[in-house]
Amino acid sequence: MAFSSCFRVENVLPRAISQFKHSNVNGNGSIFSPPISSLALLSSSPLVSPKFHLVKTSASHSLSIKASSSSSSTAIAEPEGIKINTVPTKPIEGQKTGTSGLRKKVKVFMQENYLANWIQALFNSLSPEDYKNGLLVLGGDGRYFNKEASQIIIKIAAGNGVGKVLVGKEGIMSTPAVSAVIRKRKANGGFIMSASHNPGGPDYDWGIKFNYNSGQPAPESITDKIYGNTLSISQIKIADIPDIDLSRLGVTKYGNFIVEVVDPVSDYLELMEHVFDFELIRSLLSRPDFRFIFDAMHAVTGAYAKPIFVDKLGASLDSIANGVPLEDFGHGHPDPNLTYAKDLVNIMYSKNGPDFGAASDGDGDRNMILGRGFFVTPSDSVAIIAANSQGAIPYFKNGPKGLARSMPTSGALDRVAEKLNLPFFEVPTGWKFFGNLMDDGKLSICGEESFGTGSDHIREKDGIWAVLAWLSIIAHRNKDKKPGEKLVSVADVVKEHWATFGRNFFSRYDYEECESEGANKMIEYLRDSISKSKQGDKHGSYVLQYADDFKYTDPVDGSVVTKQGVRFVFTDGSRIIFRLSGTGSAGATVRMYIEQFEPDASKHEMDAQTALKPLIDLAFSLSKLKDFTGREQPTVIT
Repeated sequence: MAFSSCFRVENVLPRAISQFKHSNVNGNGSIFSPPISSLALLSSSPLVSPKFHLVKTSASHSLSIKASSSSSSTAIAEPEGIKINTVPTKPIEGQKTGTSGLRKKVKVFMQENYLANWIQALFNSLSPEDYKNGLLVLGGDGRYFNKEASQIIIKIAAGNGVGKVLVGKEGIMSTPAVSAVIRKRKANGGFIMSASHNPGGPDYDWGIKFNYNSGQPAPESITDKIYGNTLSISQIKIADIPDIDLSRLGVTKYGNFIVEVVDPVSDYLELMEHVFDFELIRSLLSRPDFRFIFDAMHAVTGAYAKPIFVDKLGASLDSIANGVPLEDFGHGHPDPNLTYAKDLVNIMYSKNGPDFGAASDGDGDRNMILGRGFFVTPSDSVAIIAANSQGAIPYFKNGPKGLARSMPTSGALDRVAEKLNLPFFEVPTGWKFFGNLMDDGKLSICGEESFGTGSDHIREKDGIWAVLAWLSIIAHRNKDKKPGEKLVSVADVVKEHWATFGRNFFSRYDYEECESEGANKMIEYLRDSISKSKQGDKHGSYVLQYADDFKYTDPVDGSVVTKQGVRFVFTDGSRIIFRLSGTGSAGATVRMYIEQFEPDASKHEMDAQTALKPLIDLAFSLSKLKDFTGREQPTVIT
């Protein structure tokens, strides 16, 4: 990296220099021994805010980072040849995790010690046996700042006594793949660098979360400890080692500390081949009368799409859209819904659109499923996968153990569980709540209305898994169709499901980046309203069955979470739900959910917004949403 002048960075976490070559043991055992030059972690003292310079060093024009004389650190140990420094720091406000990790604007994470504090607070929150001399996995969605953050995380892991870090090449590994790798390699846990479906780039979002040894997101008992430790942290332990070359597969050793850069796809692909019948899916994708498109949205699944859909399943290369992961997702918003995946929607709704379309999000854990001119709601999607799983997916050849959904997700899955006589669970929003049920053998298939679907093959929702599940269903339904015969379509499968189980009309209104004060006041207003509500209250043609603020008691460990969403449930099964999302990086996202069950097949093809209009009008009246938020229109309607 060449620069013509010196750069000063004040109070901003410098970007790590990942281009250096370091001691690397590659596949054939040869060793490369480059110069030792490394990113220095920013330090702080309670009294002085240090300043740092990017300094041009030697004729090679490589960069090192040197702290000013006001900053100091202490070498505390040199175990097995590694010097560990303790860097003074001080607490930083606002490091409480949301539904799935800590998410902020990337410039916040680039501030002095912001990321380092949180990572150290995590280690301070774990028992030593959870990481000392252990194996941790590191991956991310490829967004801006991931490579630099990887270096910081690796050095702090080494500083705290971790034995080995397994990191995806270029710092890339999808959230589902991290969970899969943790489980296959029997790792102690793993870090996921992602802000999920939120946009990326220098002016946008970044995030970090930790998953435990079964691959599941850390429970609230741990995330609460992390937050508590961010409020009292005083020092960071960091190993004085060079940056790791993330562009090369292989093993790098410093004393007894090891970093292995791995192919982010191989372990995950192996698992998918175990779960699904790839020959069955290949028979569908190779048909001349079936056309398929997958939109990776320039996000992490771009690294997986070609190896899986093209190389293994025989899809044409031009069936992959936006298949190159980019740090800013091609200036897009990697959220697979009808608004942000509009290009795919337009293709699928065109006169001669493909038979099957799908998209995934920033870190690969969400999905959207489309047929030609037909959108499958996430609530219907998980219900249909569950209803067809035993016949179409080898992993479920003995039938699923149980089914579960997040509270705001429609009741379509409930009806499948009832008909199949399966255990059923309703949990708060957040995939971590499914993990205990899976680990206890109570749950196989689950989903969230927020485009998340998955099963107990891992402990995260899984976008590509959902696409493969749908392809399996379509392939299974068409396996005996001869060329020229009309194929069973996505729309056919959904409409047959409605005819059997009834249709749950469902819609979600998202109001993104609202002023937090107004959003919180609206929720408090609603909580006051439900405290005064009683069974039998009439709201137009709707009669109230109950109103509450959802509370969940985990049937496995007895833990309790409260205030998970305000619900108005009516005697005909209709529901109105309000909650604030924990996945944004700024302001508040207000979500309003509307659901109505319709058993009459003659009404199943009504437009959802038309069918739900009376309930939508009632929801605005109950919440005074427009008054509290000042918003006339939602950002997204699903």
